[in-house]
Amino acid sequence: MWKQFIGKLSWKAMKSSSGGGGAGSPPAKPPPPLSSPRENGASPRENGATAKPNVSPPSPAAGAGAGAGAGAEVRSREDAFVQKVNICCAVYDFSDRGKDSPEKERKRQMLMSLVDCIGAAEEPLTETMIAACVRMFAANLFRVFPPKVRSGTSASETEEDEPFFDPSWYHLQVVYEFLLRFVTSPLVDAKVARKYVDSPFVSKLLDLFDSDDPRERDCLKTILHRIYGKFMGNRPFIRKAVSNIFYRFVFETDHHNGIAELLEVFGSVISGFAKPLKEEHKLFLWKALIPLHKPKSVGVYLPQLTYCITQFIEKEPKLSGTVIRGLLKYWPVTNSQKEMMFLGELEEVLELTDMAEFQKCMVPLFRKIASCLNSSHFQVAERALFLWNNEHLFDMISQNRQVILPIIYPALERNTRWHWNQSVLNVTMNVRQMFREMDERLLVACQNNFQEEEEKRAATEERRRLMWEQLERSTARGYHQPVIAADASFPAPPSSGRLVAPTVT
Repeated sequence: MWKQFIGKLSWKAMKSSSGGGGAGSPPAKPPPPLSSPRENGASPRENGATAKPNVSPPSPAAGAGAGAGAGAEVRSREDAFVQKVNICCAVYDFSDRGKDSPEKERKRQMLMSLVDCIGAAEEPLTETMIAACVRMFAANLFRVFPPKVRSGTSASETEEDEPFFDPSWYHLQVVYEFLLRFVTSPLVDAKVARKYVDSPFVSKLLDLFDSDDPRERDCLKTILHRIYGKFMGNRPFIRKAVSNIFYRFVFETDHHNGIAELLEVFGSVISGFAKPLKEEHKLFLWKALIPLHKPKSVGVYLPQLTYCITQFIEKEPKLSGTVIRGLLKYWPVTNSQKEMMFLGELEEVLELTDMAEFQKCMVPLFRKIASCLNSSHFQVAERALFLWNNEHLFDMISQNRQVILPIIYPALERNTRWHWNQSVLNVTMNVRQMFREMDERLLVACQNNFQEEEEKRAATEERRRLMWEQLERSTARGYHQPVIAADASFPAPPSSGRLVAPTVT
């Protein structure tokens, strides 16, 4: 019994000496990691123990000391990271390569070390570290674009041919790499980062798409897609902000460098839309995407625009009629190259169009195609004739030939008679032969109708010519003789009578 009592006293004394006491005492150091007895050089039996090793359980105070040590380690890691990030917030003038060269190189090396650090990190980034990173991104990326300076040639000669490269890209490339690692890292909590990657940050990031450097726009394209995927709360704002960029480009500025990249991002975004499509997404198609056919620079981004539109039609085939009517609304009048682009896009849309939607818009559609068939630009006429090589379109035309052939037959007949290009003439004859094999009776009826219309037109032209000759002879004799119209279609002007002022009651 005494032995047990003495043992308890010795245990309390050992506990008090190892714990380190009260609230005023400094925190104890974390205990060293437990090692096996063999690692310490002796077994329990060699130390004189005959049963279990004399290892006391860790005290609560020792556990608190370990937690405090871990917190200090986290704080030291956090402070070192934030210190590096703050060094990278310094902005230098890169227009002068020799200015501040050591500081620039030090900053670049620091950025590269941060990229490696976030790539190899195993612990989540704290909120302080996330805030410091976003602050550094804003300080380096959100800037005024440098002016275009090209030596040796004038700007008008090289504006379309030579891309412009930002002199600060040497550093910006590493910043963008860091931003991409930051957005894609699983160690960055999206809920915490959402406080800092907010709407103003995303809005300024979208403004960077107007950069003249294609390398920067390519990096922004990837980063915006990752932000859209990770920060779901920003998705409605991103869609609205991109729509505003499109509106401003189409209806105000008529110039923007990053339309193709933005459309490429939204091509993958549209493919992820759920069925049935929301009304918001349909409005985006009608009000933002279709008006992008209006600018004269549509050829720069037409492949990406066509992909976005076809994605919408694949999601909801009923939208094909809306797209076709939109193409007809913005169809070019005097730009032959743009007209050829529209014909190519029209063929892709018609491949996805079902019969019901085709029948709703086939009359205005083939009136426009008929005008393209008679174009004096042989490539436009040839491209329009090649639409008959599409099997799906040919099947729809054959099923609706009673409506379509009377619309386009006059254009085919005029080509065979008067078109100057032999290639267009040959393809026109092939299309006529297709219709003859399809329905010869209908073709003959259209031919007879065309002959009657041509005779009426020739008679009208002859009457008009005779009237003008009579007017010229009357003018040459020096007096005006009233011309009596020979047909009811040209009524004589009313005889001039005395003008009577209206009475006011």
